[in-house]
Amino acid sequence: MLIIPAIDLKDGKCVRLKQGDMNDATIFSEDPGAMARQWLEQGARRLHVVDLNGAAAGRPKNEAAIKAIVRAVGTDLPIQLGGGIRDLDTIEAYIDAGISYIIIGTAAVKTPGFLQDACTAFQGHIIVALDAKDGKVAVDGWSKMTGHDVVDLAKKFQDYGVEAVIYTDIGRDGMLTGVNIEATVNLARQLNVPVIASGGITDLKDVEKLCAVEAEGIMGAITGRAVYQGTLDFAAAQKLADKLTKKG
Repeated sequence: MLIIPAIDLKDGKCVRLKQGDMNDATIFSEDPGAMARQWLEQGARRLHVVDLNGAAAGRPKNEAAIKAIVRAVGTDLPIQLGGGIRDLDTIEAYIDAGISYIIIGTAAVKTPGFLQDACTAFQGHIIVALDAKDGKVAVDGWSKMTGHDVVDLAKKFQDYGVEAVIYTDIGRDGMLTGVNIEATVNLARQLNVPVIASGGITDLKDVEKLCAVEAEGIMGAITGRAVYQGTLDFAAAQKLADKLTKKG
């Protein structure tokens, strides 16, 4: 079980949003490269990076900060990156720059043909992110709900060849209210590709709960606000996950 620290970028700084609200951002660091290095030193085996401005604009906006993160960790820490990635040229540029996995979210729902093309062109590098509330998918930074059922969409994208599915319960993200284990397990059980849980991790109890269901197909969990505010000690969380899932 991977515990994956998140670096959310806004205006070149590391921030956390509350429930996806760009106007409710807390700045945690003005040096994204140093923050990435800190997570590497604490034992991270993957990093989750989101270009928040890019997600809002529909095109990359924090390239300098992203390049600083890649320089800081080199090839020692695989990075999964999302936010405003809408075309194959952008994917190619990021992979060439050293990004391991590209996350496609809103664009996957709105233009599934793009996701399919990306999976074909960059096999093994594409992750889809599905944000849902009450089983229905949300898009555009959670501002719009769709009628799409999250399980149905995930199965369709699995057939395209995505490497993994990031599942976020948007009612819980950034709120430190615990992970929606039931919904995450329900999704993972119906897929062959692994699910990465996101949204709501608060403390080591949440890590224990996730490790208990790892066999259902949950390969990792993204954590943001909890590790920045101190309710979750990242190094302790990864050590506990390794012990409970007997890897490491």
